Amino acid sequence: MAEVHCQTDFSMGDLFANYQVENFFDEMFAEAAVARPHYTTLLKRFKEMAREDFERKRALAASAFLSQGITFTVYDDDQGTERIFPFDLIPRIIPAREWDLVERGLTQRITALNLFLHDVYHRQNILRDGVIPKQIVWEAMHFRPEFMNFDVPRNIYIHICGTDLIRDEHGNYLVLEDNARCPSGVSYVMENRQAMKRVFPDLFAQYRVRPVEDYSQELLNVLRFIAPAADGEPAVVLLTPGIYNSAYYEHSSLARSMGIEIVEGRDLVVQDAKVFMRTTKGLKRVDVIYRRIDDDFLDPRVFRKDSGLGVHGLVDAYRRGNVSVANAIGTGVADDKVVYHYVPKMIRYYLDQDPILPNVQTYIAADKQDLGFILDHIEELVIKAANESGGYGMLIGSEASQSERQEFAEKIKSDPRNYIAQPIVALSRSPSFCDDSMQGRHIDFRPYILVGQKVKIIPGGLTRVALRAGSLVVNSSQGGGSKDTWVVEEEEEDSGSGVME
Repeated sequence: MAEVHCQTDFSMGDLFANYQVENFFDEMFAEAAVARPHYTTLLKRFKEMAREDFERKRALAASAFLSQGITFTVYDDDQGTERIFPFDLIPRIIPAREWDLVERGLTQRITALNLFLHDVYHRQNILRDGVIPKQIVWEAMHFRPEFMNFDVPRNIYIHICGTDLIRDEHGNYLVLEDNARCPSGVSYVMENRQAMKRVFPDLFAQYRVRPVEDYSQELLNVLRFIAPAADGEPAVVLLTPGIYNSAYYEHSSLARSMGIEIVEGRDLVVQDAKVFMRTTKGLKRVDVIYRRIDDDFLDPRVFRKDSGLGVHGLVDAYRRGNVSVANAIGTGVADDKVVYHYVPKMIRYYLDQDPILPNVQTYIAADKQDLGFILDHIEELVIKAANESGGYGMLIGSEASQSERQEFAEKIKSDPRNYIAQPIVALSRSPSFCDDSMQGRHIDFRPYILVGQKVKIIPGGLTRVALRAGSLVVNSSQGGGSKDTWVVEEEEEDSGSGVME
């Protein structure tokens, strides 16, 4: 985080004095100069804060992230790969009643997704009944026909999910996508919380903020829950691609907080269809693998032959029930962006319920009518590749040049199954300290869902911020940062008008 130097001493109230709500849903302000009730205490605190105190707190937070080595990796970056994760001091606050809606909606959604995965790897009733076109699933990049009729432990496919939510101009929550393979970012949730507690301990005394620190223990409980029957406590490991992976900090942080070993593929060996970890005392049996490696790289005997990241024979051990893997192999079909279009239909089909959290309106290029609409309105849409992430493989039509739009149109026409399109949603905004003042920046939200004996959702999640003015891309690899997210135990009483003087 870059240091900001300023000779003038003035209050935080002056920084907010020129804050513009504009024509977006603002998380903090109901209208110009009027804070929402659950933000009034926070606004009062910031208005009373001297500028030098604010700068000191910013420096304190930045030094905490630096000393902890909280970084992410940017590939193909001439300035170097490792960067400190940008952190904004203005937290996002979610009232309890609002969180209840989010929690119910996510629980409903993950339940339907797990039922869908069991179905498509067994009887495929949803395809036979025509709810989802067969080709959509069969042609999905991450559909694994090798695992048809394979019963995963406890019938749970997605154990850890990060579902991305946004809010539209009316403040309605919408699901942007589901990350059901190897969702990342939860370590930043923990570190953001620790930084805020260190920098603003008094605010935590005034707000009843639900804790997020139980996540690691809850995750470990999930992993132990799916372990094969074994004597004693199951041996759990976290399988990482290694130190050069963009999320390695998170891998090591989670392993450390769970008290389990972090391993690379070369640290594991399969003997007699059982997985063992190499240790200084010899081989140790492994019961559960929390893998942070995509299916393609898990076992060179079954998937990519050139993979040096996986474990020879792992799939055989998995098939025989001698080791459990989270998330289950084959879950990627559920977070394919084309399959995402059909999740509301899954909810109605499997649960006989209307979706609590709707999708963003989505057009699929594989549908001829939708394809025509996409090509005719490309300048009004966001185009996304079905299996890309991190802001890559995407075109924001209104910001692209004519040649870029034409190039993308050709890609869509040559491979329509691989693309979806969505309207450009005016994401909600939140105050962020940028360019020496408080300015509105677009945000999204990734809660983390755990599925074991029951569904548990961390009370909060990762609020990502598009730190570039006007940008809708919140990914850290594309210049984004993050905020701490507070779910308050009960809505704060309005301690004042919130009107700025």
